[in-house]
Amino acid sequence: MNKVQIIGTGHYVPEKIVTNDDLTKIIDTSDEWISTRTGIKERRISEGENTSDLATKAALKAIEDAKISPEDVDFIVVATYTPDAFIPNTACIVQANIGAVNATCFDVSAACTGFIYGLDIATQFIKTGRAKCILVIGAETQSKVVNWEDRGTCVLFADGAGAAVVTSGEKEGILACYSGSDGTKGWTLTVDGVPVRNPFVKGNPGPMYDLSNSTIKMDGKEIFKFAVGIMIKSVDELLKISGLSIEDIKYVIPHQANYRIIESTAKRLGVDIGKFFINIDKYGNTSAASVAIALDELCKSGNLEKGDKVLMVGFGGGLTYGGVIIEW
Repeated sequence: MNKVQIIGTGHYVPEKIVTNDDLTKIIDTSDEWISTRTGIKERRISEGENTSDLATKAALKAIEDAKISPEDVDFIVVATYTPDAFIPNTACIVQANIGAVNATCFDVSAACTGFIYGLDIATQFIKTGRAKCILVIGAETQSKVVNWEDRGTCVLFADGAGAAVVTSGEKEGILACYSGSDGTKGWTLTVDGVPVRNPFVKGNPGPMYDLSNSTIKMDGKEIFKFAVGIMIKSVDELLKISGLSIEDIKYVIPHQANYRIIESTAKRLGVDIGKFFINIDKYGNTSAASVAIALDELCKSGNLEKGDKVLMVGFGGGLTYGGVIIEW
């Protein structure tokens, strides 16, 4: 089996910064209400860039960081639940944008766990020799599916993209992958799609579909309960697979959904919150881009030394969950 490593990372977020105070102008909320419940102070919101635009810019940064050319990429995997279109997939649009003419392209829909799923998929392709170089991207433009009149969700979700170049190499850089799903809880976080409406539907199919119905709906209490428990389970499984202890981990990169979730997870694991890399205050919840953006910021921070181990863990709509341990 081939060894797998991450050789480059990158991220991109829209220029528009929307602070909590900015949101008070469009909904009944306050900076104090948002900050104390979520840890978010500001987020980035697209002023017209779509998911493929964000993904393309993050991809080019990762490719530059990896010191490869787009032609070296065998596969492009884009994790997103907010694609530009049903067809073509976002990965194919990115391929055209960056000139990765040799890549096979597909999207992964696992919401906030998407980037982790993408890394897991890339790892298996490279281990088996099916590919040598894979570009994994997590990208979302959630501002187009947010209900801006629902203060329970519109304060949380934001736009952005992160990317990683995964290759075969001389050292083993991916030490463990773990993933899972619980479809019985899928109702707790949803964005409606297009309903079945055709001449053969019995009865009255109703009016033409209103796209304004396709907005985020979430049961926050249920998500919170699920998130803390499944984050702990995922960390335990990753440590078991890798044969490591939590003391061996330099940093934990959690999905940046809510500071309270991260804090509760750290307490129940008996781990100092300082081990957790947190940037939710700047970016909010960027779903599939969340862990990817944090990974790039950590890699560029200068705080990692050769041999350091980083555990990435997340959860998302579906419901989905999982994690990856890498060695720097």
